[in-house]
Amino acid sequence: MSRLLKSEIPFPDGSGISQLFEPLAGRPWSAWLDSGTASAATAGFDILVADPVKTLVTRHGMTTITSAEGETLSSGDDPFDLLRTALGPREPVDLEGIPFAGGAVGYFGYDLARLLERLPEVACDDLGMPEMAVGIYEWAVVCDRGERRCWLVSSQYGDERSPQWQRLLERFGRECQGKIYPSGPPMQATAPVEVNMSRERYAHAFDRIQHYLEEGDCYQVNLAQRFSLAVEGDAWEGYKQFRQRSAGPFSAYLDLPGGQILCTSPERFLRLEQGRVETRPIKGTRRRDPEAARDAELSTELQCSEKDRAENLMIVDLLRNDLGKSCRTGTVRVPQLFQLESFATVHHLVSSVVCELGEGQDALSLLRGCFPGGSITGAPKLRAMAIIEELEPHRRGVYCGSIGYIGFNGEMDSNIVIRTAIHREGRLYYSAGGGIVRDSSCEEEYQESFDKAAAFLNCFSQ
Repeated sequence: MSRLLKSEIPFPDGSGISQLFEPLAGRPWSAWLDSGTASAATAGFDILVADPVKTLVTRHGMTTITSAEGETLSSGDDPFDLLRTALGPREPVDLEGIPFAGGAVGYFGYDLARLLERLPEVACDDLGMPEMAVGIYEWAVVCDRGERRCWLVSSQYGDERSPQWQRLLERFGRECQGKIYPSGPPMQATAPVEVNMSRERYAHAFDRIQHYLEEGDCYQVNLAQRFSLAVEGDAWEGYKQFRQRSAGPFSAYLDLPGGQILCTSPERFLRLEQGRVETRPIKGTRRRDPEAARDAELSTELQCSEKDRAENLMIVDLLRNDLGKSCRTGTVRVPQLFQLESFATVHHLVSSVVCELGEGQDALSLLRGCFPGGSITGAPKLRAMAIIEELEPHRRGVYCGSIGYIGFNGEMDSNIVIRTAIHREGRLYYSAGGGIVRDSSCEEEYQESFDKAAAFLNCFSQ
């Protein structure tokens, strides 16, 4: 059994946990899994990592594995299997109440599904982001927001005398004592926002989906449009600006060679803890209103909407089927349906599906079997994804994939990549959409995408 090294470090005051990430923000493959405005339904832990000992990057079926020993290329091998090998055998370790003490952190892009299923190739892949980008980290800083405590942790360094552990103690012991780091320039737009679907093109796509629904091809399709704009300034500063407006309980900032990911997701995809699996799909949205009485009316309207509840239930049923691939027979349950959760710019309906992991299964087989999340595809999943490919002008890339961790001990937590901006080559890209069913209104669905993008547009557009 591995030994946990765990040393408490000061919980940051002032600017909060972002202060702890300041010395890491510019380091290779740095990442902050940010619990944002975590509620009682989430763990409320933050995980900060940098300097991975190994990275895995998948592009067009080719995975590049980089470590101190050099670089190897793997063509045609399943990226989930490669990551399982990179993590090594699951290591039993008592984490003493914290969720993570080293392992994999990164993203699994929506288009990773192309390596799992046969899908048409129509949409333009203009960003060229990897389908998967994951680092293997031997240490982490873990913060418990509820208890206001932080620890430096590792399960890989043997004992406190190891040189690696001593260097980390020195770094965080010194850097956590109120050291001030210079801020980069704030992020701001240099040109008006662009949208990849005109109102007319969106209406055409909506009509095509209605045709497919009437023909019985599918029951629900998630249609998204992409906003983009030229920006200048520092991506890390941009994330701090963005999270102030719309931090969600499954937020993240990742600084990767292909670009930076500024994620303020409200949605959990999959959590695996001590053999118990949970997913919390979101489906059903109303905008927030600054006037309290109207805001309450909108939340009540959402809770009472038969259409939104039916959409949510479709996705719950899809996820029950997906979980059935990896979970013990008879253990899939739905303990929560249609719970109202309110965020900075929208109200949502959220459900919960749980089960027990099956014999011979692990976090990666669970993730592979459910990928991508049904709440951002539609149902049935494969047909909905083919329609998305036909009607959305650009590949989704990171959007609608998943960001999270898989520990050396085999446990996992991950989000759905929504409410997320990608910073690449001087531009920000942000997608938003919603599920379309037979009784959807084109105007309402079109407006909903703007409601979901409101925090991004208010933060960055001119």
